[in-house]
Amino acid sequence: MFAAADAASIPDARRIVLEKMQLIHHFGDYGEGAHPLDGADVVITGSAGEGFLRHMAARGARVILTGEIDPREAVRKLLAGEALAETRFDITTMLCKVHDLFGTH
Repeated sequence: MFAAADAASIPDARRIVLEKMQLIHHFGDYGEGAHPLDGADVVITGSAGEGFLRHMAARGARVILTGEIDPREAVRKLLAGEALAETRFDITTMLCKVHDLFGTH
């Protein structure tokens, strides 16, 4: 997680490790309340299913997909208004889409 106002002031990232009950797809099943991603304006990720996109939008966060490998570089490019790398094929995205079709998420 980064907290930065501009591309010149990006601090070191703070790693967030989620427990199973904190995974966005299951968070509502275990109870509501505060989540470690609450307060994030933007989530930059390599892949995400429709359920994740909906859950994050409901929490007020915009999800941006990118193939950028370096998180710091992705944040720098985003803040500088530069284009991010295109996403790469990820089989887990396909699995998420199938799961979302038949799931209650």
